[in-house]
Amino acid sequence: MEREVNKGCPQGSCCGPGFWNIQFNSLLNLKFGKRTKAIAFADDLLIAVRAENVQEAENYANIEIGKINWAKDNKITFNNQKSKVMVVTGRKRRGKTEVYIYLNNKPLEQINSIKYLGITIDSKLNFREHIISTSKKCTTLIHTLAKSTKLNWGLQQEALSTIYKGAILPLMLYGAPVWIQAMEKNCNRTPYSRVQRLMNIKI
Repeated sequence: MEREVNKGCPQGSCCGPGFWNIQFNSLLNLKFGKRTKAIAFADDLLIAVRAENVQEAENYANIEIGKINWAKDNKITFNNQKSKVMVVTGRKRRGKTEVYIYLNNKPLEQINSIKYLGITIDSKLNFREHIISTSKKCTTLIHTLAKSTKLNWGLQQEALSTIYKGAILPLMLYGAPVWIQAMEKNCNRTPYSRVQRLMNIKI
């Protein structure tokens, strides 16, 4: 079966990523303000705005998003339901806590945590949710391995070591440079201490 394609790239095509990079590059080259940084990975776009307070962040963010006429020019639509907004701060919030950021003339949902490239980022940057999720996954895998080995039968030490180093450690250490400082700062608190114990397992 044949079908004529007059625009876009077939999913999975060899040239698709290259064409997308060329097209998306024009968005990243937009003249954003000094307080704004645009970060892209594949088709995910993150707009980070630095401000002194919540009201200022709201104003800056709406101004910067208003510059993105790029989507219309390239006949692309951003998904409002998948697009979220989050205020990140280490301070105790006083007064205004809600922000109203608009995309396609519709307000975006404000959230307290978001999963970005496999790492759960929260509004306090303590990575508690990410570490809880990671420790649960690793603990489940370790318990499964424990059921598969006994003194006289089951997986041998060499096999256990290979599985631990090849499956559990990469899962546990994924994105570690991002969240390791938060764990070291809260090393005596659960679940941070649980992850440290899992990392210190010797097989």
